[in-house]
Amino acid sequence: MKPKPNRQKRSRRTSYIIAEYTVKEGTHRDVIKNIGAGGLFIRTSRKVAEGQPIVLEFPLFRFDNAIRVSGKVVRRDADGFAVAFDELLDALESKNGQLPEIVHEINRSP
Repeated sequence: MKPKPNRQKRSRRTSYIIAEYTVKEGTHRDVIKNIGAGGLFIRTSRKVAEGQPIVLEFPLFRFDNAIRVSGKVVRRDADGFAVAFDELLDALESKNGQLPEIVHEINRSP
C-alpha cells in the first residue's frame, strides 16, 4: 500500500481549540484536532475542497491573543481536513523533544 501524500513531517500535539477559518465555501468555526509548526487538522463534517487557500484565526497560547495564519488545504477525509501553513509557526517548534503548552477550550474561563 502506498503512503498517503501530504502527511505532516513535523510533530503535532492534540488540541481542542475553536478556529474561525475562511475558504471558498465561506467562513466557518470548527475545532482544531491537532496542531504543529507546519500545519493542523480541523475536525468537521463540512466538505472543504483540497488544494484551496485558507485563512485561520485562533488562540494558541492565550485566549485573549488570537493568531492569524494562512495556508492550503492539503488533505480531506470523513473527519475533516488538514492544512499546511504557508510559513512555519516557529513558536510551535519542538524544543528538546517537547512541544510548548497551548490553550484548550476546556480550560477557558466563563
